[in-house]
Amino acid sequence: MSDLHLQVGQTIIMGFEGTTISSNVESLLDTIQPAGVILFARNIESADQTHRLLGDCQDLVETPLFTCVDMEGGTVDRLRDVVAPAPSAQEVFETGSLQLAREHGRMIGKECRALGFNTDFAPVLDLGFENSNRVMGTRTVSPSAHETTEYARAFISGLKKERVLSCGKHFPGLGEADLDSHHKMPIIRKDWKSLWKQDLAPYRELRGELDFVMVAHAAYPNIAGDEVPASLSPKWIHDMLREVLGYDGLIVSDDLEMGGVLASLPIEQAAVQTLRAGADVFLVCRNEDKVRSCYEAVVREAERDAAFAKQIEAAAERVRKTKKKSRELRHPAMVPTQFDVDQLRTEMAEFSNDVQRARNKRPSLLAVAHG
Repeated sequence: MSDLHLQVGQTIIMGFEGTTISSNVESLLDTIQPAGVILFARNIESADQTHRLLGDCQDLVETPLFTCVDMEGGTVDRLRDVVAPAPSAQEVFETGSLQLAREHGRMIGKECRALGFNTDFAPVLDLGFENSNRVMGTRTVSPSAHETTEYARAFISGLKKERVLSCGKHFPGLGEADLDSHHKMPIIRKDWKSLWKQDLAPYRELRGELDFVMVAHAAYPNIAGDEVPASLSPKWIHDMLREVLGYDGLIVSDDLEMGGVLASLPIEQAAVQTLRAGADVFLVCRNEDKVRSCYEAVVREAERDAAFAKQIEAAAERVRKTKKKSRELRHPAMVPTQFDVDQLRTEMAEFSNDVQRARNKRPSLLAVAHG
């Protein structure tokens, strides 16, 4: 396999159907040699099956994989049925306790680690403004940038303690988005000064602590002067996130199968464009044919365009360096036993009770928040 083909593989985190590896997925993993895999509830039947599935993926790929999952707690909790439901970010924030926020990250990290995951696409850094409340719900913690940052910093430190990588999302902020980017692209008409002071503040504060930043499929025409989603925009990815904010971790696009980006471009062109804009990695979370066609489209473009090939090389090198320095990718946990799962279940239930008790002690604050 050529260097270019291997480099392109390192720009892809892929999802797939099923709870075991089909011959099609086996061929994909073997051919593409992706940077990582992401599992959803549809792939997860039990703790030991999940661990084995991730191990089987790793057996087909020569470099260490980012084994990824969306584990925020609350409505975005892929492990609720195999372990126990985790409280939402908002519920934990409402306790007013940074210690519980840290414990939230640690408990979720412990679950991830036990099942074989080393990367959690959390925490959400979007601010909890009224406009997005219907879409984001309990995934956001507060309209305050400072409070959002404090919760996220504590959550990240909890993940780190369990050796799980973190990802801040959805840059540059979906706090004012009244549409769900899974289906349609939100157009956020916010001015630069407000965005800088509010939505971008958590990214400025946490830029040295986040392993990944995920870029949103949303447009900000008052700032960028166009309706190109941030996930495809060099103005947002290269100019703002890399240059102005000085973020030097990994930049990942949100899932390219989402309606918010497909409204702009076919998925293969979106894969090329997000990398051209400065992303290191893109997600294709479900359709195996689309994983392959995106990979092929990026290879073709890199063969045609030397400048783009250099960008791919730089992105793959950043991925390689991150993998090399990340202890999270070394020494995967043993396959969990039923005893391990029962223990996790008990600990998560106790943590949920602690959160509920702490929230009950602060009724006045909650009345104000929801009044």
